[in-house]
Amino acid sequence: MIDLRLLREDPDRVRASQRARGEDVELVDALLSADERRRSSGVRFDELRSEQKSLGKLIPKASPEEKAELLRRAEQLKADVKAADAEQHEADEEARRLLLRLGNLVHPDVPVGGEEDFVVLETHGTIRDFAAEGFEPKDHLELGEALGAIDVERGAKVSGSRFYYLTGVGALLELALVNAAIAQATEAGFVPMLTPALVRPRAMEGTGFLGQAAENVYHLEKDDFYLVGTSEVPLAAYHMDEILDADRLPLRYAGFSPCYRREAGTYGKDTRGIFRVHQFDKVEMFSYVAPEDAEAEHRRLLEWEKQWLTALELPFQVIDVASGDLGASASRKYDCEAWIPTQGRYRELTSASNCDSFQARRLSVRMRDGKKVQPLSTLNGTLCAVPRTIVAILENHQLADGSVRVPGILRPYLGGRELLEPVAR
Repeated sequence: MIDLRLLREDPDRVRASQRARGEDVELVDALLSADERRRSSGVRFDELRSEQKSLGKLIPKASPEEKAELLRRAEQLKADVKAADAEQHEADEEARRLLLRLGNLVHPDVPVGGEEDFVVLETHGTIRDFAAEGFEPKDHLELGEALGAIDVERGAKVSGSRFYYLTGVGALLELALVNAAIAQATEAGFVPMLTPALVRPRAMEGTGFLGQAAENVYHLEKDDFYLVGTSEVPLAAYHMDEILDADRLPLRYAGFSPCYRREAGTYGKDTRGIFRVHQFDKVEMFSYVAPEDAEAEHRRLLEWEKQWLTALELPFQVIDVASGDLGASASRKYDCEAWIPTQGRYRELTSASNCDSFQARRLSVRMRDGKKVQPLSTLNGTLCAVPRTIVAILENHQLADGSVRVPGILRPYLGGRELLEPVAR
């Protein structure tokens, strides 16, 4: 959540942020009104309690004639205090409810607009000219099936659409990707973590996934647990309700977890193969830093992602995501999009988000610097979303005979194998 003091002092900035996101601007005024009611009811409660305490000291000393009147006043004050307390609680709940609906403040340098209004910052690698090489590229599903690596037919039989099996070299390729990604993250100073896939409501709400993203979250109503769509959620909540000493920062974690997404609103979109699925595995980077270090850490996360995609020998571009396409918790987000030959376009493979103190305030994660205690900043960055990375590897490194060249970084994790070759059927 944002700082309420900033809302009071500069509501126009918050309105502009909501407008840039394409979100409800009137929410700002509703929140200001609720905050004023919360504060005024708090003042009234304190005044009545003070009067009640003063009256309590007078009653034992009062004459019989005065005492009767004082007792009548004490009864009225008791009722008034109870009513003021209820009013304060109601106003506080309303202010908090509205505050949780408000997205993070958009960074002033973020391009304004929707999904297609991003700005390309960098382009890396060379896109292959398959026509010049004399063959038509196959898509990842055709390649994966020939390699004995992907089985979507049985995935659909067992679990429904957008589920799949990784088999044979497909399973080995996932394990190679995960091990290589964790190795890079560990070398960069991240602590590797295996995180829970089920979390309580506060963890999901605290990271900002029960607002605009709620339609894509799986909820187990009987147990009131949520299935995470990213290990960002349990990593953000790892230090929930804690105060961290400033000299411990930055804290960096690399989480590996299964991820679950409903993919609501994407009917008919990316239905072929394993590009957009309901369950997948992912390695996620997560950082806790001092607020003044957040922007520099954001660039570092992006550089680690670029290092990873370069090591996989994939052509990719870096984009500055537009305001209307940001998640609720991000103030700014960079995506790395890999070239997918059979689609003839770049598609998102990784993302890095600066959440400032938005998640930390909601989860009550603070830092102590001397005597000063304040919210810190959190950031997250995808290092390897496995299925999409497999899509990009198969399509970009395919050869004319249907085999796939293994990028050098993965060969040690595949027993030195240089090629993935079609299996006999």
